[in-house]
Amino acid sequence: MDFDSVFDDVYPKLHRYCLRMTADSDIAEDAAQEAFVRLLDHKVRGELPGIRAWLFKVATHILRDRGKVESNRARLLEANPVRPESRETPAEELERKERVRRVREALETLDERDRTLLLMREEGFSYRELAGAIGVQASSVGTLLSRARTRFEAAMNSELVE
Repeated sequence: MDFDSVFDDVYPKLHRYCLRMTADSDIAEDAAQEAFVRLLDHKVRGELPGIRAWLFKVATHILRDRGKVESNRARLLEANPVRPESRETPAEELERKERVRRVREALETLDERDRTLLLMREEGFSYRELAGAIGVQASSVGTLLSRARTRFEAAMNSELVE
């Protein structure tokens, strides 16, 4: 396994997945980095698809276990907000933030399995890889993914009605 090529290929996708799961870039970066540290510590070997699935599964567990850190970090950021430089107009920024808020709220209404399926599929995982990540038969993934999309769309539509 060439660590540098695995890192270059997987890290951006893993970081984006973690960011979508947490909505906190610091926690997402920490979780993605921690997954790679564990990859080295555990001396995981194999083909890229298997390593990639392992990293996403480990990152999912890391994020689940970081409840205290996440709430403390959110409290600190609320008390001391960071304002990154923006090139968007105020109206564009407001519209983007509103769209992101609606998507995150819709994702929060889903159970963890549905959220994991949708976000990992968005990162290009195959049905076989998704099945391994959530512990089901590959033949079930299509149906589960379809149902997750339907629930997500329903959550988004109910958000638009309110």
